[in-house]
Amino acid sequence: MSDSSNISLAVIGAGPGGYAAAFLAADLGMTVTLIDPEVNPGGVCLYRGCIPSKALLHVAKLIEESEQSKDWGIEFAAPKIDLARLRSWKEGVVSKLTGGLGILSKQRKVQYVRGRAAFENSNRLRVTKTDGSEESLIFDRIVIATGSRPAIIPTLKLDTPRMMDSTGALNLEDIPGSLLVVGGGYIGLELGSVYAALGTRVTVVEMLAGLLPGADRDLVLPLHKRLEKLLDGILLNTTVASVKDEGTGIRATLRAQDGTTQEKVFDRVLVSVGRKPNSEIPGLEKTHVRVGPKGFIQVNQQLQTDDSSIYAIGDVVGEPMLAHKASHEGRTAVEAIAGHKVAFEPNAIPAVVFTDPEVAWAGITETQAQKENREIKVAKFPWAASGRAVTLDRPEGMTKLIFDPHTERVLGIGIVGVSAGEMIAEGVLAIEMAAQARDVALTIHPHPTLSETVMESAEVFFGTSTHIYRPKRG
Repeated sequence: MSDSSNISLAVIGAGPGGYAAAFLAADLGMTVTLIDPEVNPGGVCLYRGCIPSKALLHVAKLIEESEQSKDWGIEFAAPKIDLARLRSWKEGVVSKLTGGLGILSKQRKVQYVRGRAAFENSNRLRVTKTDGSEESLIFDRIVIATGSRPAIIPTLKLDTPRMMDSTGALNLEDIPGSLLVVGGGYIGLELGSVYAALGTRVTVVEMLAGLLPGADRDLVLPLHKRLEKLLDGILLNTTVASVKDEGTGIRATLRAQDGTTQEKVFDRVLVSVGRKPNSEIPGLEKTHVRVGPKGFIQVNQQLQTDDSSIYAIGDVVGEPMLAHKASHEGRTAVEAIAGHKVAFEPNAIPAVVFTDPEVAWAGITETQAQKENREIKVAKFPWAASGRAVTLDRPEGMTKLIFDPHTERVLGIGIVGVSAGEMIAEGVLAIEMAAQARDVALTIHPHPTLSETVMESAEVFFGTSTHIYRPKRG
């Protein structure tokens, strides 16, 4: 095992993957330089992604609950939205978290360099700093953590502020009267939900047959039903054929799968059709790093590229493009650099859509099992039978566990409902620890909680769920 204290490491990009890698490397005694153009670590996730969007989603949920409370005999006045204060609060959340990372960086004696890096060779970087100066630096190892950016559809590219990507949408410049969201994935649905709660008439267009294409249909259905009430329209099997700036709005031509078209004018258009890896790093061709056909940097299970001195992590190496996946890859890469025997080989990476209701899943899905002709057994527990869900007046949720029918091992979990994102980790742990149905069923869960639905899903597997009656056959 190598002596970590003799290793000099550069990390390019200070997002959740980059700063996690830099911090662990410093903890292991390496001399660490973290390179990023922002004032503090945080990357897209903290500055323009996960954190500001979740802050706004919290506000959206509060507004929706104030409306729902009428059913409980409690009425509030219509909300008055001070957009400047809302923006300020959101930016305050971002500043607090990124500032904290800046302090942690200094405490760990990580050299934080504001700038952009270019490769001169496998061990030398030329950093162009934000003040305009340049510096050439040599390192033993380099970790690429440059992340991703919103994908662009050339036919939908207009030079007007009325066209937004996710970054622009989070700026909350105004509350448009109408908004077209192009893409029914998690980014489009999350931001669409925020604007709808603030009073915008939102229409979502998705080219495929259902929202959230990566999730099982039974998990998406409760969300779809709630969004139908919240949004102005959901158009599936539909594409945006063209957009035209008319000065007072964007005229969009919407084409259905059967070829029929319709035209509508929107105040703003949000294009959220996925993200592209930031692998076009200047000078990368001067190394042995290999980039695949989809733009992802090729790595092995230790996150090492074809160049022995260079590692890559996070969005730039492939799907799923998730902050928590990047963080774990960053730690794995650093441990490999330190000489530890490690590999990034998770059995489950949780995915969470922070809409209302939330949708979360991990491990194998029913859809995936069907495509692979894999034999599984599915146990579902409806939240209408959950005391806690009923007290929240949110019985539309569901928890399901996916098992190997022969070993009874937990292979996957899916949850739709309030706080699904908080609950999914129990299923991830069960999958990683190779827990069996009986392990989950015999684990005492507190009552009344939503987490009980995980236990009861396992009981459903045996046909003995307390709160669901299943008559015996034969």
